[in-house]
Amino acid sequence: MMLEEQLKKHMFFNKTGGYSVRKGSRSIVETLNYTAELLADKNNLVLIFPQGEIESIYHQTFRFEKGIEHVIEKVKGKVQILFVVNLIDYFSNQKPGLYIYFTEYSGSDFRSENLAKEFSIFHASCIAENLRKKEL
Repeated sequence: MMLEEQLKKHMFFNKTGGYSVRKGSRSIVETLNYTAELLADKNNLVLIFPQGEIESIYHQTFRFEKGIEHVIEKVKGKVQILFVVNLIDYFSNQKPGLYIYFTEYSGSDFRSENLAKEFSIFHASCIAENLRKKEL
C-alpha cells in the first residue's frame, strides 16, 4: 500500500500486488479497511510505506502517517510488524551491495509517533552496522 502519486511514479509495484491510497479522499477509509481485511488472514503480508512515500535510504527522520494506526486497530487478532531497512553501498567495489536488515517490533504501543521513533532507532543501528562492515 502506498500513496497513489508514488504508485504512478513506480508502476512496477502494480505487478507485485501494489495498491494505492489517495490521501485526503473519502476512499482512504475503504483502502485502510481493505488492508485490515487482508491482514486478518495470517497467510497475507502487506508492505506499507508508513511515511506515505518512498524516501532516500539515507533519510534520518521518519514521520509515519496515522493510517497505520487505523489498520492495526481494525485487524482482529495479533498483528506482526516487521521493520525493514534496505541499504545500498558500494564500499570499494565496482558493483553495489544490497544490505537488508529487518527486525520484529516487539512493543505494544502502536501509535504512529511511537512506531516512527522505534523505526528511526532501528534505522540508525542499521546504518551503524553497515559502516562497521565497511571497516572490516
